[in-house]
This record gives sequence, structure tokens and C-alpha cells, in this order.
Amino acid sequence: MTFQIRRRAFFAGLAALGLLAGPLLAQDDVPVIAAASDLKFAVTEIAAAFAAETGMQVELSMGSTGNFATQIRQGAPFQMFMAADERFVAELHAEGLTRDAGTLYAEGRLVIMVPHGSALTPDAALDNLAEMLAAGTLTKFAIANPDHAPYGMRAQEALAHRGLWDAIQPHLVLGENVSQAAQFALSGNAEGGIIAYSLALAPEVADLGEFAVIPHDWHAPLRQRMALLDNAGPVAEAFYAYMQRSPAREIMVRYGFVLPEGT
Repeated sequence: MTFQIRRRAFFAGLAALGLLAGPLLAQDDVPVIAAASDLKFAVTEIAAAFAAETGMQVELSMGSTGNFATQIRQGAPFQMFMAADERFVAELHAEGLTRDAGTLYAEGRLVIMVPHGSALTPDAALDNLAEMLAAGTLTKFAIANPDHAPYGMRAQEALAHRGLWDAIQPHLVLGENVSQAAQFALSGNAEGGIIAYSLALAPEVADLGEFAVIPHDWHAPLRQRMALLDNAGPVAEAFYAYMQRSPAREIMVRYGFVLPEGT
């Protein structure tokens, strides 16, 4: 398969999974799970394993954690929320919109990723990015929108830690969520971007470029929490429990997530 075909297949996959779509309506007893877009590949695989083991189906709606929180407040028909930043679950719980305070299910990581042929070299210290900014040779660089996407917020923090935030802002291309940021970063129209480690590890994405993991202490932790909403039914409850079992945890680790201590 050629590089261009793989790229088209990756972008088609993002669209097919509805990453930019609004909330989905459940059909019959299939619950809709609102999942942060860094979970695209991991939770899609987990949902398939859940269906194979239990015979029960869930519908995945993937997007920005902040946007999902707003939609839940507006009455979106989700039964479970898997946030990329636990703060959003805590706020919804304080407002009486979740069944309880939820469960910490993972901690995420950031990477700088560049498409094949880019003038930018991915390095954990972002040294080459700093060099290109200083030389005036960087044109576009993608991150998720820090106004509502946790991976965008943490990307901003990492860039600020490296002293690059002010200089890079004119060059930023903002994705609605981290999956769209990955699309922008690897489209060939940008030198690269900061995306989720979990996306970079997926074969569909890894084939499109190279990446380096950014030090986790350059930004606040990406503590990811999930919670059942008040209208959750038995299938959503079963999937929530399945996420805490070994088969799901093993998939999460394979996609680069760090599991909470004691799990």
C-alpha cells in the first residue's frame, strides 16, 4: 500500500468514526458512549472485544472532551462519558449530571509527530522545532484547540515550558480535537504537530510519519476519568465495568496509556 493510500485510509477512518460529528442517537438498547478522541483506536478495539465476549454493543461518539461536557449539560443522550481530563467529570458530577465521581482509567502522553518528508525532525526536547522557529522556516504546526481539548491544553503547556508558545502561535493550526490535530499534522500541509501518544502508536497513523514522546513533566498530567451518566442502562454499566478489567487494560497499555496505580 502506498503512502498516499495509507494517508487517505487514515483520514477516511477518522470520518467514518464520526470524530467531528455531534452526539449520536442510540438505537434500541445500544448506549452511546462519549469518548475523548485520543481513545479512537484503543476504545474501538475494546468495544469490539466487549461485543465479542458479551454479545452487547455500544455506540462510540468521539470528539473533544470539553465539547462533550457542554453537550451533556445540554441534554445529549450519552450514557457514559470517557474524558481526557478528569476535571470535566468532576465538574459534571458537582452539577449532578453523573451517577458518581467516576473512575480514573488512564493517564495519557503527548508526542511531537511529523509526516514523512517534513523538514522538521521530531525530538523529545523540541530542539529542532525551536531552531525552525528561530530561523523563520516553520510554516504550520498543529495542536488540538486548547480552549476545550485537554490534549491541546497540555500541548500549550509543553510549548510554554520549552519557551516556544509565543513564537509558535502565528503558525498554529488548531484541530477541534486531538484526532483532527493529527490529521492536520500529517496531511502534508504542516511540518508536524503535537498529538496523543495513543494515536501515534496506531499502525494507521504510525505509518504516516515519525514521533518522539514529550517529557510528561512538561505539562499537567492527562488524568483521564470516566463516569456513567444518570440515564445509564445495563449495557453501559457492563461496558463501564469491562473498561476496568484485564482485557481492556491490556489494550490501553498497548496504545501507550499509563494505568492508574493499584489497577
